[in-house]
Amino acid sequence: MHLRSCLGLGLFVLSFTVVRLFAGGSGLNAVVVVNQNSTNSVQLGNYFAERRSLPPQNFLRINWSGTNTTWSRSDFETTLAGPLAAMLSSRSLTNQVDYVVLSMDIPYRVTDTNGINATTAALFYGFKTDDCTTDCPAGIPGCNLPVASSNAYAATECIFRQTPPVTPGSNAWLVTMITSTSLTQAEAIVDQGVASDGTFPTQTVWLAKSSDIFRNIRFAEFDNTIFDARLANDFSILRTNLDSPYGLTNVLGLQTGLAQFSIPANVFQPGAIADSLTSYAGFILDPAGQTTLLALLNAGASGSYGTVTEPCAYLEKFPSPEDYFYQARGFSLAECYYQSVINPYQGLMVGEPLAAPFARPATGTWINLPANSVLSGVTNLTLQCVAADATRPVQQVDLFVDGTWWQTLTNIPPAPGNQLLVTVNGYATNYTVPTNATIKSVAADVAARLDQTAFIVSSKALATAYGDRIALQFTDINTPGAQVPVTVSSAPGSAPVRTTFVTESANHFLDTVAYGLNGFSALNSPTNNDILRLVITKTNGVQETITVTNTAPGTNISGLTGELIAAVNNDSVLQMPDGLVAEDFVPYEPWPGVAYAQFNLRARTPGWPASQIQVTFTGSPDLMLTPPITVGLDQNTSDLQPRDHLYITAGVTNLSLSFPLDTTALPDGSHQLTAVIYEGSHVRAQARVSRAVQVRNTPLSATFSLLAGASNTVLNFTLLFSVAANTNTISQIELFTTGGSAGVVSNQPSALFAVAATNLGVGLHPFYAMVTRSDGQQYRTETKWIRVGGLEPAFGAALTARPATVAWPATAGRLYEILSATNLTDSFLLRGTVTPSNSPGVWIDTVTGAPQQFYRVLAP
Repeated sequence: MHLRSCLGLGLFVLSFTVVRLFAGGSGLNAVVVVNQNSTNSVQLGNYFAERRSLPPQNFLRINWSGTNTTWSRSDFETTLAGPLAAMLSSRSLTNQVDYVVLSMDIPYRVTDTNGINATTAALFYGFKTDDCTTDCPAGIPGCNLPVASSNAYAATECIFRQTPPVTPGSNAWLVTMITSTSLTQAEAIVDQGVASDGTFPTQTVWLAKSSDIFRNIRFAEFDNTIFDARLANDFSILRTNLDSPYGLTNVLGLQTGLAQFSIPANVFQPGAIADSLTSYAGFILDPAGQTTLLALLNAGASGSYGTVTEPCAYLEKFPSPEDYFYQARGFSLAECYYQSVINPYQGLMVGEPLAAPFARPATGTWINLPANSVLSGVTNLTLQCVAADATRPVQQVDLFVDGTWWQTLTNIPPAPGNQLLVTVNGYATNYTVPTNATIKSVAADVAARLDQTAFIVSSKALATAYGDRIALQFTDINTPGAQVPVTVSSAPGSAPVRTTFVTESANHFLDTVAYGLNGFSALNSPTNNDILRLVITKTNGVQETITVTNTAPGTNISGLTGELIAAVNNDSVLQMPDGLVAEDFVPYEPWPGVAYAQFNLRARTPGWPASQIQVTFTGSPDLMLTPPITVGLDQNTSDLQPRDHLYITAGVTNLSLSFPLDTTALPDGSHQLTAVIYEGSHVRAQARVSRAVQVRNTPLSATFSLLAGASNTVLNFTLLFSVAANTNTISQIELFTTGGSAGVVSNQPSALFAVAATNLGVGLHPFYAMVTRSDGQQYRTETKWIRVGGLEPAFGAALTARPATVAWPATAGRLYEILSATNLTDSFLLRGTVTPSNSPGVWIDTVTGAPQQFYRVLAP
């Protein structure tokens, strides 16, 4: 007797991973929103929830049957914004959730008579109306910069919850959408984000200055980010002149500005941030002739950005390259993006929000608390926490019970009386921490101390506070930064313990690698024999004069300026290392008959001293030229001055924490205790340490059984659950799963629940029941994890003889067909069907007498 199994179309294996390392947020702080009318949206939401370990209550189902591109402001508010706020309030998540993920097939553009917003932006900080709708620049609605659209969180390097983008107390979340043209590609975005955590990649971020003069405008911000990133250590970021990304591989990030380009698959490393400054990158499913952000995500990026309506070329509406510096610090992808856009109201953010390749969480361990320990009354628990390193102390520990915040166990502030000593260029200032200080207030106070006039005169340095960071700029052009020391230290002072720390990025100022430059412009139409002239005095005193004359009738200001630029770049004296180059030529005619031209002059040698070339731009009186005075090539002085960073942190590096837990405040039964350990900086990297326990304070208990179904179930199956309490005085039994309540039975000691797997969607789902006694006492059952799947791949089967019995790893609720033949060359005939309620599936052949039988099991 022989057995042959046939290939099916999907095998589903129960898996559950305890994730311990997170960045400034985790699944505990995230809610995923799915459109219940889209199976792809539900399945992607389930996938994100599993990969990021979201509690089942952090899941919102909305119903939207319209287009997946655009909805009205009214529909947005009644279908998404309102239900989200209500859900967070009803489930006591308002002060826990910072991140909101919109799972595909939810519209990404919100329209109103007073403007167009991206859905992610409108949910981030409310719908923003345009200052103009008809009388707008260039006649384009939305081509303005409304004051009310400013994002107060931008460039703060602060904790998001403590620095809302609008007024304190208003609803605000770090919102991203995860979507693509296919479910597989959308799931890949999740995978790339999750895979990036704590990997500390060494690949390069490329800041690309394209040849598109109207879209490459972010290049002026590149040097600032490169300077900051160099101080962040172990972070590679370079600028380049580049149009096509072809040829790039193993890229950690790309920022460019180009209307159209192609990019191959698998260009980006996990955690990569990539976007292009162009008008229609946010037209992801209604293309408008430009490369959309999906091209970058499909090439492996974990996050991208694009506008959903014509924004015009306002830098404030697009991500600053500083988002890569924030990433180097350890901030999550969503934190990086929202800190880098000053006016994001028209911008769609798509990506895995929690990705944080450079986060360094602490570690934690429960002490003397074995899994499934039985707890009762008031019990003392102990947790051991260890900082990632001395520069990232442990500051706060929160306790979550079953995925919901329960209490803050400790929050270690800067201790009053602690002393910080900062010495810059040999001049010291001593700062004593006052009462009620925070990390942010200490950083601001120290910066103010360093910026006192007497200290600036002595140290020749300026200080600016950004959240927990103090940026230092050295102002003496005659002293290289490498010769200017910076030292810091901290001490307990009058406090019993030191909990306030200051660290420096480098023990001396870092010299720039940027080139000095300045911008020049010319307006009005030249007449015959009009001239443009540049008088250039090099740093050695040698003077060179470049003059061009308009001799061709009809030449406009752009043409004459172009001749001047060519003459500069062809001048042999100016081609020497102490010379300059003319570049970034922008010929512009915004209105008929109005011509305008601008260009930059850039020193050929990097550094602040080389930028001291002096330039005078003059010409015929009828031409309007700027600047009207002699200037140096140091318009970008802040990028040329030597730089260093100081960081303020609070906490301790090793924390043994014991605390009482009153278990009588919890329902009896099964619970998961999760300690969340926060880094003592504004990055707030998290470590999650979970332990399953049993609470027993009363005789109340209940059995929770799966009557139909198994750990693997198919979509067309209905799961059946039974809950039976051990007493008749029961007021309510409620079943919970992904998204909240799945059914309620009142005033009965037992209950049956039927849950259609089609409502849950493909993915891993938890189920548990809450039993409430008439006196209010509750019991929480154990959690059963069930994976809902679609089609099955190949599976094996086993055969035993007399009578012939076929067994195989079955998926509960799926129909299987059993076929047999007496010879492999004969046709196999259907012998029977089986729909197992659990695994394995079993079929017994009741017909005997054949000399041999070959069997096949099919999952049709």
